[in-house]
Amino acid sequence: MTPLVRAAYAAQKTLIRGVPLALIAGLGGYVGLRGAASVSSLETGASFAVMAALFVWRLSARKKRSGAALAVTDAELVAVGIVAATALALRLEGHLDGSLFAANYVVLGIAAATAQASAVGAGIATLVALEVLARGLVPSSLVPIAWHAGFASLFSALNHIVLRAEVARLRARAKARLEAEIERLHDSARRYRLLDAPRSVEAGPRSRVDDERIARSSVEEIHQAVMFSLELVRRSLGLHTAILLWLNDSGTHLRVAELSTDGDVSDGPFLAGDGVLGAALSRRAPVSLGQLKPTFKLPYYAGPCPVGSVSAVPVFEQGELRGLLVADRRGAGGFTQQEEEQLTAATRHAVRVIQNERVFLQLERAKVEQGKLYRAAEALGEAASEAEVIQAAVKGAREFASFDFAAVTLHDPKTRQHEIRAVSGDGAEPLLGARFAHGNGLVSMVVENKHALPYKGELEARQVVFSPRVTMPPVASVLVLPLVVHDKPLGTIVLGARRRGAFGEAVNPTHEVLARHVAVSLANARMMKKLEDLATTDGLTGLLNKRALIDTAAEKIAAAHRFRRKLSVLVTDIDFFKRVNDTYGHDIGDQVIKGLGEILKQKKRSTDAVARFGGEEFVMLCEETDAEGARLVAERIREDLAKTVFQTPNGPLQVNCSLGVATYPEAGRDWDALFKSADEALYASKRGGRDRVTVWSPARGTRAA
Repeated sequence: MTPLVRAAYAAQKTLIRGVPLALIAGLGGYVGLRGAASVSSLETGASFAVMAALFVWRLSARKKRSGAALAVTDAELVAVGIVAATALALRLEGHLDGSLFAANYVVLGIAAATAQASAVGAGIATLVALEVLARGLVPSSLVPIAWHAGFASLFSALNHIVLRAEVARLRARAKARLEAEIERLHDSARRYRLLDAPRSVEAGPRSRVDDERIARSSVEEIHQAVMFSLELVRRSLGLHTAILLWLNDSGTHLRVAELSTDGDVSDGPFLAGDGVLGAALSRRAPVSLGQLKPTFKLPYYAGPCPVGSVSAVPVFEQGELRGLLVADRRGAGGFTQQEEEQLTAATRHAVRVIQNERVFLQLERAKVEQGKLYRAAEALGEAASEAEVIQAAVKGAREFASFDFAAVTLHDPKTRQHEIRAVSGDGAEPLLGARFAHGNGLVSMVVENKHALPYKGELEARQVVFSPRVTMPPVASVLVLPLVVHDKPLGTIVLGARRRGAFGEAVNPTHEVLARHVAVSLANARMMKKLEDLATTDGLTGLLNKRALIDTAAEKIAAAHRFRRKLSVLVTDIDFFKRVNDTYGHDIGDQVIKGLGEILKQKKRSTDAVARFGGEEFVMLCEETDAEGARLVAERIREDLAKTVFQTPNGPLQVNCSLGVATYPEAGRDWDALFKSADEALYASKRGGRDRVTVWSPARGTRAA
């Protein structure tokens, strides 16, 4: 940015920020200095027009700003309000001691209520400045100025406290209403057996949200359908009230489930054994009464009885008494048998609606659960390694239940040992990697029996989950799920929760299905690992094979080139190995090959790579190792093999090896050239008498390009 552009930008910025402040100061000074007598109506109108335009401008700017810029804009808006209120007071009242000047306190109070400290400060400063100008700065005028400034500050502070308290009260009230509405929804859902109480406790956060969403929809559908039925019955029979009362779980009280009425009805609950309601419940048949007097007690009316006849019809669901449909009307003639049958038909319709929604809810839940299982299975299917499968297993389990502890254990049937391969939760980290013997703990029992334990998901005081030595964090609920493939146990998933009843009948079947998916994915991951090992490792020694080493060498040479590091290649084979096979047999020959492979494993670092290239030939790649360092490594390998004694049926056997060393980049800049140089050095060792190390040099071969 050129100096001219920077200067223009600074001038523009100063102008934009300075114009409103200058206008506010100019208008304030004009109003204060000239006073009420000198300011004409035209001037007052013009001043208000300028201030209105300024107010709209700064208000629009406020919407586009944030942070410190927003605070500046708010201060300007409050200052405009103060100037306007002062000008109006001077114009209409001629002094600053009237009620219009007190409007400034309201402006400051609004700023204080929105917690804009800078705006309040700017407003008080503007108010004091205007009073100084209007009254004239003389000692006698300082008292009212200070009084106004102090009162404005006090008013702003009190307004801020009161308004914030009112906002907090309204928020608390709204929260209480929301919680009451949610509880009402849960009560309705449980009343219609759409939402079981344990389900909302044991399910995970997402499951609870899904349950509440589906239950809310079902409750609304039931409400609409039953209300339509009640309205239809009320209009067709000329009723005053048609009310569906539902029994609580203990059968002691009735609560209003749905209601259609022309009067005021109490919400209840009502005792199930009182009056006509109790008679209908005890008889399990409709009870109708007529000629009712005002003194007759109907529990859902608070005052005198407003109706002349009532009929209470029991509501049954699969033979179980669930509640009452109560109908009343002002006429005293009572209800005919045909009308009771019509009310009974309405109860059957209401029950069918509830049953249909219950089936729908079960289907929706099943769909949601299947969706979760599908996502979990998809994640397990994408997991390529054992670690990824275990991680996906713990994540998938959280979809179906809320728990505080999780672990995955794997079982080795050969050693009869269990190992904790993954943990999740507070206090679980020390258990990672712990091993324990197959014993009497829940994990061992689940592996042995291939069934989830404990049966009710609650941990008894004397029960051991892992072993007496390996203990999990304190929990009240535990679920141990077997990982079984083709009737072969691989391990377990252990879930724990601090609350009781966390794992119940609604959760366990889903977790068992998930455990089967985990077991299959775990078996697949192990099979993939075995196939990878077969493709990249030598079956006899467990070292890399020729193909894997060539791929590794290409990567290491590229890294050596990029970071300008040394890279050495060691090539070795066993001297007179054919004699070993011919004299002692191939079994002993394999032992010798494995022995050299073990020595190479011991000498390699974590960044090095060792491979069996074929027969008795081995190759070792040493990163960040120059020719001298590689020679020392080769000498130690040669010496260790020479000291190794192999036991054979024909007596002890000792062998020697020859080695060749080549170093990047002197001996070659690609794998073919580097290996050829090392191989040439090896043959130089062979020609030189064997049992020795030779380092490649230009004198011993053609230098690779």
